[in-house]
Amino acid sequence: MNRFITIISSICFLFFSTGVSSAGTESGADKIYINAEIWTGEEKQPVVNALAVRGSRILALGSYIEMKKYIQPSTKIIDLKSAFMVPGFIDSHVHFLAGGTDFASVKLRSATSPREFVRRMTDHVKSIPKGRWVLGGNWDHTGWGGELPHKDWIDEVTLDNPVFVRRLDGHMVLANSLALKLAGITRDTVAPKGGVIVRDKNGDPTGVLKDQAINLVANIIPTFQPKEMDEAFQAASELALKNGITQIHDMGMDEGQDAVWNSLNVYLRAQKKHNLKLRIYSFIPLNYWKQLDKFVQKNGYGNEWLRWGGLKGFLDGSLGSATAWFKEPYLGNTENSGFPVISTKKLHDMILGADAAKLHVAVHAIGDQANDTLLDIFESVENKNGRRDRRFRVEHSQHLSQEAFSRFQALNVVPSMQPYHAIDDGRWAEELIGPDRITRTYAFRSLIDAEAPLSFGSDWFVAPLSPLQGIYAAVTRRTIDGNNPGGWVPHEKISVEEALRAYTTNNAYAGFNESDTGTLKAGKLADFTVLSKNILLIDPSEIANVKVLRTVVGGIDQFVITE
Repeated sequence: MNRFITIISSICFLFFSTGVSSAGTESGADKIYINAEIWTGEEKQPVVNALAVRGSRILALGSYIEMKKYIQPSTKIIDLKSAFMVPGFIDSHVHFLAGGTDFASVKLRSATSPREFVRRMTDHVKSIPKGRWVLGGNWDHTGWGGELPHKDWIDEVTLDNPVFVRRLDGHMVLANSLALKLAGITRDTVAPKGGVIVRDKNGDPTGVLKDQAINLVANIIPTFQPKEMDEAFQAASELALKNGITQIHDMGMDEGQDAVWNSLNVYLRAQKKHNLKLRIYSFIPLNYWKQLDKFVQKNGYGNEWLRWGGLKGFLDGSLGSATAWFKEPYLGNTENSGFPVISTKKLHDMILGADAAKLHVAVHAIGDQANDTLLDIFESVENKNGRRDRRFRVEHSQHLSQEAFSRFQALNVVPSMQPYHAIDDGRWAEELIGPDRITRTYAFRSLIDAEAPLSFGSDWFVAPLSPLQGIYAAVTRRTIDGNNPGGWVPHEKISVEEALRAYTTNNAYAGFNESDTGTLKAGKLADFTVLSKNILLIDPSEIANVKVLRTVVGGIDQFVITE
């Protein structure tokens, strides 16, 4: 995509770079990091043991002897004591502020019985004022055998508080009777297209809403106050930095009125106050592409710290909610193959318009039918708007047909995937879609072999905000229940270096930011992460336990573990 910010980044790179290992010697370094194992991600200079920083950019890399010429009286020498340095982790798919607001929400993720679910809800409601909405939750009905929760479980203990708690994948919610009443949902309410109102045998709503039906309640939730959002952002930022993340691609949040612009407005406020500590690429919903086009025309695409111009759409639901769109039915339910949550024509037309406006389009697709349909749409749009470097993205790319692998590469479509989901869903996924489709599920190896530009993220709040856990998941594929020590669908394992590239180099590419980030090279931004162990050398089973010692963004130590 030809953007002014990419051009400016390229100019900055040429200005600072005078070769492979040095960005110039006009003045000395502000900091020199020494005594480290440094994986640069660059083919010409893959491993070094010292790195010099001037201002916000990398001045030079090499040996400590080679760095000595950049030492001046004010230079700070930082001994990393044989720690392992990598380019700063980039998380290509987060719901950052939703994750931040969850810190103050009810915690239902680890509830393993309806009784525990109700107990946690009861305790949480006692701690908040009457009238306040109960949000968050992240429940998982597979944890107690698969029975969906019911409003009757919680109505008695939430008489004065409307409840809207989501399943961990965000594609189902449980609302209590008060929330349903406020939203005007009764037994006569017709579910919107692309959504489901779950009902009991008498036809009454149980409180569970799926996909587009979620908006019936979400649209009446009061807007979060700016102070609440700013606090959520700071909390989320601290957690990201502790996990070695220097940049996020934020897919936005959906809860509350005016949620469309909530995230970007928070980031703009933080930037104005100089409170950005990590880099952000902000996406907003695809159906607002015309408004974003006007915003870009007036404000450009942002700067090194905060960028926009990305749009996020949806084509189907999720596997856990049995709303992901497949070619064949779910096992045990011949009438359900999932469904599109939007008209495919409407989706095509929005993508066509957004792409013509030079905006960056990413669309959620889980099931094999959803992925194939989306690839068809991307190909059609490219044929109509002409070939260029657009880097369409499929968010999740979770279950693929055999034909899809080569199409990702041929169309230069980015499969934006979340490896932790593989070791989570792997506990129960085969029960829903059977042994054949499982062989093409979270198909990291097949996508890399097809030379698709594989991108990795967490999907936080849905999964842990930890690139190390994601790398562990992609490499071992050991499900979190311990039942697959050799790996679930083991032929789709990838190497540690491949997973590391998917969290750094490939993610920079997925966000049109490879001129500035993704590898360690003279002239690029000084964004890097320091780990306690060299994850390329240790047993992969130990990767999830490796510690982040230091996170540096733009040459600033944003997180450091002090001894």
